[in-house]
Amino acid sequence: MAVPLPPDYHPTDDEPFMNDRQRAYFRAKLLAWKEDLLRESEETLESLQDGGIQEPDIADRATTETNRALELRTRDRARKLISKIDAALGRLDDGSYGYCLETGEPIGLRRLEARPIATLSLEAQERHERRERTHRQD
Repeated sequence: MAVPLPPDYHPTDDEPFMNDRQRAYFRAKLLAWKEDLLRESEETLESLQDGGIQEPDIADRATTETNRALELRTRDRARKLISKIDAALGRLDDGSYGYCLETGEPIGLRRLEARPIATLSLEAQERHERRERTHRQD
């Protein structure tokens, strides 16, 4: 059942956390983000298929090749991001979206607005990053 959202709707702390409207809002936000990434990916594929490198100058050829490599790396990041978006949509379906995977506490609307694919609360994410830094230094 789709929940109609007013065009100017934004989740607030004044309403119950992850109510139907908030879930509908974040679903729409995630789907729009995924759609943008897929469209950009298609555009990249089209530009890469437009032919091989035709630059006669070796410096121009190197620049073109570097730009292509950068674009492919960007597309790989987008592919991984799409996977995270799909996982977030799955959490919306199973009711766990918006709750920290580590503590089970609400992640918070401001964090979800900034990073809709977040799986950890701000505090849990900071602990995770501190542990990572500590282990990386060993």
